[in-house]
Formats: sequence, structure tokens, C-alpha cells
Amino acid sequence: MKYANEEEHIAMIVSLNSIVANLVLSLAKLAAGFMAQSAAMISDGVHSASDVFSTFVVMAGVKLSNKASDDEHQYGHERMECVAAIILACMLTLVALGIGYSGYEKIFHTDAADLVIPGQLALWAAVLSIVVKEGMFWYTRNAAQKINSGALMADAWHHRSDALSSIGSFVGILGARMGYPVLDPVASLIICLMILQAAYEVFKDAMDKMVDHSCDEETTKKLEELIERVPGVEHMDSLYTRMFGSRIYVDVEISVKDDLTLLQAHTIAETVHTAIEANFPLVKHCMVHVNPVSESIHDACPMLPPELRPKCK
Repeated sequence: MKYANEEEHIAMIVSLNSIVANLVLSLAKLAAGFMAQSAAMISDGVHSASDVFSTFVVMAGVKLSNKASDDEHQYGHERMECVAAIILACMLTLVALGIGYSGYEKIFHTDAADLVIPGQLALWAAVLSIVVKEGMFWYTRNAAQKINSGALMADAWHHRSDALSSIGSFVGILGARMGYPVLDPVASLIICLMILQAAYEVFKDAMDKMVDHSCDEETTKKLEELIERVPGVEHMDSLYTRMFGSRIYVDVEISVKDDLTLLQAHTIAETVHTAIEANFPLVKHCMVHVNPVSESIHDACPMLPPELRPKCK
């Protein structure tokens, strides 16, 4: 299989490993859940199975986001990762609601005498799940940070939510075996809430990147410090950033001395542009506007045609 770049290659390898691990783990948990008659473990197994489908969504998002720019998408396709993350959040929500409804039915519409005490096998399955899913979380998270992939990071948190739900399963199963069988379906409700929380975090992060949310304060401060250190920059007038998928667009205005030649002013602007893109790999594009230090935009208004002057502010 051909990959557009090393980032896509890493994402695909991690995703394929996740699919294999989730398939094996979900089958083991479902088998243990049915054999040990544990509603919590069956719910946990369904959650792991949903990870397989979500990883396919992640792979599609990463593949599409790495497509080269074309005439119809001149700014690239990076936001396709955000679309994949939103779909993943919706899938997580549906899984959570299904698990929550199942637990609700058992608690409020099943006689206490009919609640089954799960077998010991379910406990061991929960422990195995916690260890495996936490390991998958760190494995996927490290890869996501390395390539700055929002979709892959969403998949990592899906693994973490599965590890947390397995902890809930363990507590519920253990409580049921100690004489409180209602704790098994109660654990299903707790799992539901945990998955909903993970879905919300994934959805919020994706939406921030879809609506041109500015980059974080730390990155903005470092950009400002870098720009002001460039020789020839008298001061920075404005700085705007926006997230485009996992990449950053930067618009900056700088002031230079008004007695410089056009070539000298352009050289300073080009130095700022090059310095930003060289020091911030996530910056996909940087636009630098130059102002003369002794003038402001208001001084240009008299030079405009009369019909455009009212628009000067």
C-alpha cells in the first residue's frame, strides 16, 4: 500500500494493530461475558467491538486528510480528520446509550431474584481488558502526538474509555459476586457515562478545529516572541492564528521603518515568514503584512476612490 507521507504510514500501522487487538479482545470479553453471565462484561465487549469500526473511520479520515491540494480544495483536505473524529464521537454516543439502556432495564424492570451473579471468568476478563486497553491508549496516544493527528488521538481516548469501562465492569462484577448482583447492571450505567464523556471531549476538539479556533496560548506567545526577534521588525501590530484540521494558519502584521526600500521591507517580511514555518512545523501557511512604522491604515484612506473611503475605519 502506498502512503502520502510518513505521518499517514504511522497512522495506518497503528490503526491496523488496533483493529487486530480489538477484535481479539472483544471476542474474548463477549465469550467471558456470556459464559460467566455478566451483563457488564457483555457491555464491555460490545464497547471493544465498536472500537474496530471506529478505527476504520479513523483510517478513512487520515487517508483523505493527506490528499494533496487540488483545484476544488486549494487549502488541502486536513479537515477530513475532524469529520472522522465527529463521526467517531457520534458512534461512541450511540454505543453509550445502548449500554446505558440495557443497564437501566435490568435495574428497574427486572426482579432482584432474577439478577444473575456473574462467574469468576468475567473478573479475569475485566483485568485483561484493563491492561490491554490502557497499553493501547498509550501506544496510540504517542503515535498521535508524534504526527499531530486529531483522529488518531480520538481513537486513543476511545481505548482509554474502554479501559475505564473495564474498571467499572470489574467493580460491578466483584460487587455482584459479593452478594450485590444489582451492581453488575449499575456498572453498565457507569460505563455509559464514561463513554459519553469521552464522546464529548472528542466532539469538542474536532469542532474547535472545524470552526477556525485559534491555536493555544503557549503557541501564540512563542510566535510573538519569535516575530519580535527578527531583525528589522520594529514591533508586531497584530497576530491571528486559526486551526485548519491539525495544521495552523498564521496572519501577522509587522511594522518596519518607513525609509526602507520595497526590497528591504520584503526581505524582512520573508524572514519572518521563513522563521515561523521553520520553527513551527504545524504551520501550513503564513501571511505577513508590512506597515510603515510612522503611518497607520487611516493614512491610506485619502488615496482610495471616493466609493471605498466610507469603509475605512
